[in-house]
Amino acid sequence: MQLALAHSRARVGVSAPAVTVEVHLAGGLPRMSVVGLPEAAVREAKDRVRAAISCAQMEFPSRSITVNLAPADLPKHGGRFDLPIALGILAAAGEIPQEALNGVECIAELGLTGELRPVDGVLPAALAARALGRRLIVAPGNAAEAALARDADVQVARTLSEVCAMLQGHVTLPRANADADSAIVHPDLADVRGQRHARRALEIAAAGGHHVLLTGSPGCGKSLLAARLPGILPEASEEEALESAALASISGRGFFDASRWRQRPFRSPHHSSTPTALIGGGGADVRPGEISLAHNGVLFLDEFTEWDRRALEMLREPLESGVIHIARTARRTEFPARFQLVAAMNPCPCGWAGDVSGRCNCSAEAIQRYRSRISGPILDRIDLHVHVQRLPPAELRPDAPPGESSAAVRERVLAARNRQLDRAGTINARLQPREVMRDLPILIRSSTAAPTSPPRILPKRWAIDRRAHTPDRCA
Repeated sequence: MQLALAHSRARVGVSAPAVTVEVHLAGGLPRMSVVGLPEAAVREAKDRVRAAISCAQMEFPSRSITVNLAPADLPKHGGRFDLPIALGILAAAGEIPQEALNGVECIAELGLTGELRPVDGVLPAALAARALGRRLIVAPGNAAEAALARDADVQVARTLSEVCAMLQGHVTLPRANADADSAIVHPDLADVRGQRHARRALEIAAAGGHHVLLTGSPGCGKSLLAARLPGILPEASEEEALESAALASISGRGFFDASRWRQRPFRSPHHSSTPTALIGGGGADVRPGEISLAHNGVLFLDEFTEWDRRALEMLREPLESGVIHIARTARRTEFPARFQLVAAMNPCPCGWAGDVSGRCNCSAEAIQRYRSRISGPILDRIDLHVHVQRLPPAELRPDAPPGESSAAVRERVLAARNRQLDRAGTINARLQPREVMRDLPILIRSSTAAPTSPPRILPKRWAIDRRAHTPDRCA
């Protein structure tokens, strides 16, 4: 009897728990079984591994093979365990030394020719391997992503034969190198003509991290303004960028670009998206939703009143806590979801209520029914409600002066955020009630009522709007 061990990583939310691949060879009829709570793609690894070992011109053992993925109660998904299973079998058969597998972790899917193919969720695995001081072997398609974990020992191999040659001491695998960070390019706020009130509100939202609701008739520039909010936000720190990159890595949607990892995300899902697509979830393999993919960035929900009511109500807790907890029967997964919400909606069913053209024919009852599609608790969590007016044709002419650039606005946003951090250690949107009462006292209107009457305290949103028009208070 022979036993060999290889090391890999599973994917559970944004974490990468360690998985030990135990391979046991025994006498008896040739067979291979994989245990340890594997799903279908993991069970099918035995066929891919057998073909890959044969193409690597190595002998596949004609014995009873048992592969255990420990811990046994942790669900295993995908083809990420193909390479460690193959190396464990070869080590148990004596083709490669067992000592060479100590301190090495492997994550890659195997093709039938022995080619190493990329998998998702490699960045969290590289960060976990770095914390333990282990070397990580990945496919070329995951090299740039894994290299984002600075100071991690990440090596790249193209085939199973190259990995075996390295473990036998014949060759040295190249280290993974991150792609050069591409320049961060956002739409410029200079494209927005006029709209001084809406631009000022967008600047305040960027400075304080506030959520914004833009209301206006069709064509007034709501989507144009929302798309330019990331361009005036401060640059993401390395910690924030790694958090967002890890979420994009585990999403399984194939849009992760390692060269743009420092860019704040901007997500704009369609209003027909399901609650699961917005919040996250799935079956046993839970994936992050749009609110988590917008972590440390902007989530733009256009046509706010057309969204499914259940989907919008699910935003209540993430808007306040910055995390989303997805519970299943046997497991509970947590994803970060600290995003900045920008919502846009029309003022009435026809879209022209309050417009200077007077084209709206909606009754007061129809307008009330239309606006009541958004519940009060959701509206209460949005700090800035901004009405965007339609511009006169003169301000849209080609020879009209352009708006202020994003670079100029961003300098003021940075200065305001620095003042907030110096004062309270956090931005205004994340102040706790005690900090609000200490640093930003709510305005109390003087009253001539009897002394026994309690003073009238203005609504929180009114106080925020008043501070918004005072630069020192806003900062």
